[in-house]
Amino acid sequence: MGNLIVIEFTTLDGVVEDPDGSGATPGGGWAFRHGPDAVAGDKFQLGSLLDTGLMLLGRTTWELFAKIWPGRSDEFSAKMNNIPKLVASRTLTSTDEWQNSSLIKDDLITTVRRHKTSQDIITTGSISVVHTLAEHGLVDEYRVMVFPTVLGTGQRLFTDRTRSTGLQLNSVEQKGNAALLRYQVTG
Repeated sequence: MGNLIVIEFTTLDGVVEDPDGSGATPGGGWAFRHGPDAVAGDKFQLGSLLDTGLMLLGRTTWELFAKIWPGRSDEFSAKMNNIPKLVASRTLTSTDEWQNSSLIKDDLITTVRRHKTSQDIITTGSISVVHTLAEHGLVDEYRVMVFPTVLGTGQRLFTDRTRSTGLQLNSVEQKGNAALLRYQVTG
């Protein structure tokens, strides 16, 4: 059975909205103000998961990534381009802009449950998708890159609708000015 791993950039106060500034929100771009050490390459330690897993993205994150990754050719970018990608969207009609991408045909929960029986699923960004997965108890692990920024407002990783969930801290590692925290869901 596979695991569903959520990877997110977050501020110290839990805001995940617009880390790169592409959403043009008032506080946007907060993650990239800290330099490349925390955001470049495989900072979430996905490693072989990018060779064997599946990426699940919401429309907004997929559209952003489809503009960034196809034009890059370093080793990490090649893995990002080659991994199979499922896109949760009610409005997209095509995923031709980024190789190995396809739209989810069933509903999100049915699709995730089916794929988790045989492979790991990585979800990055895509906060509405993450919220839905968490509400249904489908998240197995959180890998959260915490940046020393407090915004006070914005979409958060955990909301009032998030199920009460136990987490076990597996590791903490400094990444430039940020910290990567890895939590296993325990209940």
